Amino acid sequence: MSKTTAKKMLFILSKATLENVYAAFVMANGARMEGIESEIFFTFFGLEAIQKKKLEHLHVATVGNPAMHMPTMLGGLPGVEALASKMMKKEMEKLDMPPVGEFLEILSDSGCRLWACKLAMDMFHLDKDDLIDEIEDVITIGQFYDRANTDNTHIVFV
Repeated sequence: MSKTTAKKMLFILSKATLENVYAAFVMANGARMEGIESEIFFTFFGLEAIQKKKLEHLHVATVGNPAMHMPTMLGGLPGVEALASKMMKKEMEKLDMPPVGEFLEILSDSGCRLWACKLAMDMFHLDKDDLIDEIEDVITIGQFYDRANTDNTHIVFV
């Protein structure tokens, strides 16, 4: 175990692109593996990562993503996003990265607490039944900030 003063890591996930979702999940899981509390707050489009009907259909962002190293126009062509997503999922499988739904179960089972944003839920006309069972509750941003009100807590916006 590493020597860290971090006691709790809180992640805010606002976009459900594969690269953002896996970044948040890997960091939250890494925190748990180091004995650090971790929580993920899903807000705005990040809610797609925890919606039963959408979580297994997430894609790589190909338009306007400088890390793709392709012109924006090319990223918008039909089939490019699907191809990039398929390639990324294949590479993650080689690394034994679990699919999104399974990863959420692993996080929950490890003690990572999962929250949905009330404002975003209301804005997208969602209710808790639309979400996976591992979501502990739908909370306000104020309630989320209250969770950060302890020493050695860090908030990371993904």
